[in-house]
Amino acid sequence: MLRIFTLMVLFSITFSHAQLSFQDSATAKGVGYSYGASFYGGGVSFCDFNDDGWDDLTYSTTDGQQLKFFQNNNGTFIEVDLGISNVERVKQVLWVDYDNDGDKDFIATSISGFNKYYRNDGNLTFTDVTATIGFFTNNLYTYGISFGDIDNDGDLDALIANRDNVNANNYSYLYRNQGNGTFIEITESAGLNLNNELSFCSAFFDYDNDGDQDIYIANDKSPNPNRLYQNDGSGMFTDVSAISGSGIIIDAMSTTIGDYNNDGWFDIYVTNTTAGNVLLQNNGDGSFLNVSPTVGTEMNTISWGSVFLDADNDADLDLYVSSSMTGVIPTLMSSAFFENDGVNNYSIPAGAGFANDTRKSFANAIGDFNNDGLPDIVVMNDTDNYFLWENTTTNSNNYLKVKLEGTTSNKGGIGSKIEVAINGNSQFRYTLCGEGYISQNSGTEIIGFGSATVADYVKVTWPSGIVDIIDNVTANQVLTVVEGSSLSTETYNIANGLSIHPNPTQGIVTVNNLKSNVELSIYNILGKQLATKTLTMVKNKVDISNYSKGVYLFSLKDITGNITTKKVVLQ
Repeated sequence: MLRIFTLMVLFSITFSHAQLSFQDSATAKGVGYSYGASFYGGGVSFCDFNDDGWDDLTYSTTDGQQLKFFQNNNGTFIEVDLGISNVERVKQVLWVDYDNDGDKDFIATSISGFNKYYRNDGNLTFTDVTATIGFFTNNLYTYGISFGDIDNDGDLDALIANRDNVNANNYSYLYRNQGNGTFIEITESAGLNLNNELSFCSAFFDYDNDGDQDIYIANDKSPNPNRLYQNDGSGMFTDVSAISGSGIIIDAMSTTIGDYNNDGWFDIYVTNTTAGNVLLQNNGDGSFLNVSPTVGTEMNTISWGSVFLDADNDADLDLYVSSSMTGVIPTLMSSAFFENDGVNNYSIPAGAGFANDTRKSFANAIGDFNNDGLPDIVVMNDTDNYFLWENTTTNSNNYLKVKLEGTTSNKGGIGSKIEVAINGNSQFRYTLCGEGYISQNSGTEIIGFGSATVADYVKVTWPSGIVDIIDNVTANQVLTVVEGSSLSTETYNIANGLSIHPNPTQGIVTVNNLKSNVELSIYNILGKQLATKTLTMVKNKVDISNYSKGVYLFSLKDITGNITTKKVVLQ
């Protein structure tokens, strides 16, 4: 049924077929730069760091070199000095509003010295808060850092991924944001593994669509499995790597999240060495299946960064993957662009402009540097200049750019699910901070419309549980959605203020703040329905004491058919 649904979605949206076209504009746009011989590359960011509506670029640098900040001025870049002095061998460069004050702070991880953290005090003036922010200050050979709100309290928590094959204690660290600009480590108490598993990077995303952010970590080398940690709703985690099928044991480099088949469940693309890259299709029942061999995205080379993008705005997700192979060994592919054929099979198109894409590449990220609605790609190269793949595709397909502004949730809306419905069919995006291989994509999401000029609606489900719906959205614009400004009354009322107490529970819970009768369906974590009953504002207690200890889903349906789902932990 999943495949049939997917086909119906894709064929019902018409689009103008176009010859995909990219050209390297790094030198022409003022961002030509060479990192120099690296150890597994460095990171890139395509984030608009001064919030002027134009995606800027930030480059990592090697020992003795200052970081590179390129401010975008109407489609052309100028290198700027932000007063940030950092000459370590930097891996990830990341912009994030960690203190939730409305401006973007800056982070640079390193494998030759300390990770550095810089608070934006306003107007791009920065204070080095490395010693006071609460993160570790010794060199644990950090590659990636990512942010998400694990307890939906409105501020962003952090996962720092360390990869060191010498010191056994360099596991990945999870930190909870204390809401005052500082963090506290909770790795062990939250249930994460304390072994050194050579972690490159991680991503916070809601794999089971239950309203909280889970964590996926890419771990290098056998016997280290990738880790998927399921969030119980309070920021406590259960390792579901093995039972979900996502705990693959490969030379994993990246954690790229996207809904490649538009079914509403977010999938994971993981790069690898010659054994082949893995596309973990989310089956919607708590399990994943590697479909890379069947859809054409294995590559079988030495791959690093990867990113989903709708390159021609035809309403399906294409894929770009960086490789450190340069074409000298004919059997090992260099970097590759894969086009989605509309029914979720991928192939490398001829004449797309990537003929000279044979440099030793690592990280990549997408943005729209010239604000034409077509996603561009920046690529970190080793001893050759970086690529800025300008998207020069010409077609009549339309697009929508969506930017989020949280009020109850974190300011950047990180951890939100965006649904755009066109002619009754939906596409989905998930907002992340730190993704791919030590990279950062633009904070503005680009959604292809095909030939459609109006979306039925744009729906944003925020980490807070608030749902905004904007109807009849016209194409070819930037839509800024402010949390709570376009409330879906029917959808939101059932969830507004609703709580289940106590949770975790010993067996009996009360569903509080019901505003009408609801139908309760109880499911186990694999999606099997266990019971149904009607709850009222008076009869609102539920007894699950006869169930086995574990995690259960309470699906509550109101009289209008709207549903909200809550996770309940039985101890």
